[in-house]
Amino acid sequence: MNDEIDISAQLERTNGLLERVLAEVAKTPSTHAIFVDAGYVYAAAGRLAVGTEDRRAFDLDAEGLIEAFIDKARTIFADSRLLRVYWYDGARRRIHTVEQQSIAELPDVKVRLGNLNANNQQKGVDSLIRTDLESLARHRAISDAALIGGDEDLVSAVEAAQGYGARVHLWGIEAAEGGRNQAEPLLWEVDSQRTFDLEFFKPYVSRRTVTTYETAGTPRPSREDVRFVGAQIAAKWLAERGRAALVDLLPGHPYLPGSVDQELLVEAEKLLAYSLRGQSDLRRALRDGFWERLQTHY
Repeated sequence: MNDEIDISAQLERTNGLLERVLAEVAKTPSTHAIFVDAGYVYAAAGRLAVGTEDRRAFDLDAEGLIEAFIDKARTIFADSRLLRVYWYDGARRRIHTVEQQSIAELPDVKVRLGNLNANNQQKGVDSLIRTDLESLARHRAISDAALIGGDEDLVSAVEAAQGYGARVHLWGIEAAEGGRNQAEPLLWEVDSQRTFDLEFFKPYVSRRTVTTYETAGTPRPSREDVRFVGAQIAAKWLAERGRAALVDLLPGHPYLPGSVDQELLVEAEKLLAYSLRGQSDLRRALRDGFWERLQTHY
């Protein structure tokens, strides 16, 4: 009789412990990260938007595109917080280019570099992605991973993350000639798939030309000048769209939806007569001025 009572008490304690553990798990917020194979993005987006994979022939607004990816993830993973964006690219002797340095300075972005061989082919990027995906999943740092890439070698990275309970969502870029630009084995392994079309990438890819801003000899504006312009544009934006649009925008702070961020950039460049592409410090000052003005009206 006493043995039955002891067993019953132990079961009750065990059930109570399980209930507390489950309650704690339920309170733990979900976390997602975005893993971007830059080689895939440059090649696929370049071919789709301007008809070439040659990076020398076009400009990619990486900062704006990263903001758009973050905004898209916020919509898809509505009850989850962003850990960070991982940007994987290649460089000679793994030394950052000026553009890669600018990307590395962005908030919530980690640049990871593989090598470039004599034929400008990336080496070691897939293994970096696998290492990060597996490590983050193993330590329960992420529950969902948005993977932007297309190489079959990424299958092992997907399997490794899934083995620790993370869900992997493959994001791709519409193929210019139709068909697919992502390996089928990769498509088979992931938990979900999503493809972005030309309209999504149009604001961020442009054929390379010398802009009038660069040839005019305009001196580089100060951060305060750019911040002031951001505030000016915010006042105009608020007057045109009203308080309801502001309420919709505020939950995303400090990030702006991709479309709003691109409008802000284009308008600022017109007012300044100066290109802000690839200048992360000025882009941040622009957003700071925009947000500060909007928040005074909330």
